[in-house]
Amino acid sequence: MQHIKNIIFDYGNVIFDIDFKIAQASFAKLGVADIENFFAHKSHNQLFDDFETATISPAEFRAGIRKAANKPDLTDAQIDEAWNSLLIGTIQQNHDLLLKVKEKYRTFLLSNNNEIHYDWIINYLKTTFQINNYDEYFEKAYFSQHMKLRKPNTNIFEQVLKENNLNPAETLFIDDSPQHIEGAKKVGLNTLLMTEKPAQLQAFLKANGIL
Repeated sequence: MQHIKNIIFDYGNVIFDIDFKIAQASFAKLGVADIENFFAHKSHNQLFDDFETATISPAEFRAGIRKAANKPDLTDAQIDEAWNSLLIGTIQQNHDLLLKVKEKYRTFLLSNNNEIHYDWIINYLKTTFQINNYDEYFEKAYFSQHMKLRKPNTNIFEQVLKENNLNPAETLFIDDSPQHIEGAKKVGLNTLLMTEKPAQLQAFLKANGIL
């Protein structure tokens, strides 16, 4: 990776553990049917895309879950608990690692996210690591709900490249989703598919010549 000067990291299952199966089980318990088509790693209901691009509000998202579960009496707390159940956590070593990588490369975070998850994560970082946000760990952290764009669409990658004057030929994108990797390739980015758990991020970067 001699020619790489910039790295764009995904967040979920690259830096931070998430488990789609847990969320699937949680939604199923709420009454959502055909859960594999409703919400999975590689495909999901349009409701989730709309929420990740802030096309709909948290209240509208929750209304969509109530409709899918056919339970209009579900509380906000029940829905949020089910939705946030996929968020597992991260380790201090990954934060230390990100600072180390930042010394060698220009680094960025690019995450498909949403308001409910974002608020949970920020609270988790504050209470667990005394971290307010990721500003210290990347040159800039990008979240889909703030950009109103999401991966794997090429326009989200193009915006990050343009705003930071990045040459895609010198930029590496790391993600755990094959469909996101394909979107990145379309704009000329170098890519690595994360095949390890976030706890193995350092070993994964070393194995691929990043460290």
